[in-house]
Amino acid sequence: MQKKLIKVQAEDNVAIALVDLMQGDCIQYEGEEINILSDTKAKHKIAFVDLDKEDQIFMYGVLVGKAMFPIKKGDVLTTENVKHQSDLVTKKTRSVSWNAPDISKWKDRTFMGYHRPDGQVGTLNVWLFFPLVFCENRNIEVLKEVFEKELSMGKERKQRQLLRNLINGNDADFNDGKAETSSETFDNVNVKFITHQGGCGGIRQDSQTLAKLLAGYVKNPNVAGATVLSLGCQNLQIDLLKNALNDIDPNLKKPVLIYEQQQMGTVDEMLNTIIKDSFAGIKAANAIERKPASISKLKMGLECGGSDGFSGISANPALGYASDILAAVGGSPILSEFPELCGVEQELVNRCVNDEDAVRFMKLMKAYEASAEAAGSGFDMNPSPGNIKDGLITDAMKSAGAAKKGGTSPIEAILDYGEYVTKPGLNLLCTPGNDVESTTGMVGSGANIVVFTTGLGTPTGNPITPVLKVSSNTILAERMPDIIDIDTGAVIRGEKTIQQMGEEILEYVVKVASGEIKAKADVLGQDDFIPWKRGVSL
Repeated sequence: MQKKLIKVQAEDNVAIALVDLMQGDCIQYEGEEINILSDTKAKHKIAFVDLDKEDQIFMYGVLVGKAMFPIKKGDVLTTENVKHQSDLVTKKTRSVSWNAPDISKWKDRTFMGYHRPDGQVGTLNVWLFFPLVFCENRNIEVLKEVFEKELSMGKERKQRQLLRNLINGNDADFNDGKAETSSETFDNVNVKFITHQGGCGGIRQDSQTLAKLLAGYVKNPNVAGATVLSLGCQNLQIDLLKNALNDIDPNLKKPVLIYEQQQMGTVDEMLNTIIKDSFAGIKAANAIERKPASISKLKMGLECGGSDGFSGISANPALGYASDILAAVGGSPILSEFPELCGVEQELVNRCVNDEDAVRFMKLMKAYEASAEAAGSGFDMNPSPGNIKDGLITDAMKSAGAAKKGGTSPIEAILDYGEYVTKPGLNLLCTPGNDVESTTGMVGSGANIVVFTTGLGTPTGNPITPVLKVSSNTILAERMPDIIDIDTGAVIRGEKTIQQMGEEILEYVVKVASGEIKAKADVLGQDDFIPWKRGVSL
């Protein structure tokens, strides 16, 4: 029979409702008798002891809030009776020993990937078009239309077929189960297109940051080559991109075709030249074939969004176990979203292998929070209405669950936004909690696959990297099957352990990395790209 309550750590003084609880219910839990004092929806928390005003609230073994008023044992925690609170972190207090998972079945595992001259291995083979400035977005869109239609890569959506039926006088819904039709001729390369609103008009630092991000996309192992459009007069000059490419890889051997409109005459002349040159590059990329590679070549972005009260006890720790396995075999998990690490800083600082990284992490966190406070906000305002509705009522409570994605392995590197992952093991990357900005940043730092946990559902994807969705609960997986790749609801029901579910996630990752399965976000054509301007974004 499924449990009705769970405490994550023995020292916690709150418990999570695994099912809807009714006022008057009497629940036996680990020798304790809990009388439920208020109707409590599944995913929300109840006090496991009597709490006085200002008493600290602990969950996941860390401080996540304080009581604003007395809260009786068995009563529900809400935004009215609980306020965000987290521990003050000033230094590394101890070094953490790591009990690595058993990797005997994983240490020799391979995936079928695209090998690059620099030793990286891609999970996709992409020729990427992007502009240096928003003025070139229209030209990018024209090129997208041309290449997608003529290379048969723009597969026809069933919604387009539905509209055609309506135009022809057939008002019946088109739903034959076929989402797309295609007669692909270039089946070993994807041609992708990025547009953005940056490159000029903002502060110069924004253009410098964007240059580093775009250089990271070129460097990403999923990219075979790139076509870059410049206007000519913008802040993000061609030399700025070239310098960023040189910084990230002085020996870059990928083809990068760069065109400046103000030096090329008419639009038609420019586009014709770009099409001819790019087609030759795409044709060469199409000849690259998948070959076996160690899973240590995986750089796995760890993301969450639309989180709920179950995320921290099912999807996130299961992904954390997969992350630990990958770190143990020499791969590179990437944990980001710094506003969603608020409250667990001490644990993360103590897990840093190098003291310099511990100091850098604290500096980045403090600078980020200070910029948010200067704008009249703060990390405590991070939980969204959807998070709160589903039981995540303080930022520290949300963060303590979100950090579980990073498992328990040592932290090998601390990176600022736009810096590239070079070390095996767990890397922490400074990004916002905003789903797309964070995912965009991780891919720019080299992630060749992203695993994205969610409790409420989100369609986020990326132009060059598969983004797998992991649901924290089965209700979501059944309601939105077109966006969910993996369901961890069996953990909530007690049918699978965190370890079993983590291994299932990694098995699925290997299949997607090998091209055996497409991520649902890729099936939907969900190519999201939003650069962070380093302003206040939580």
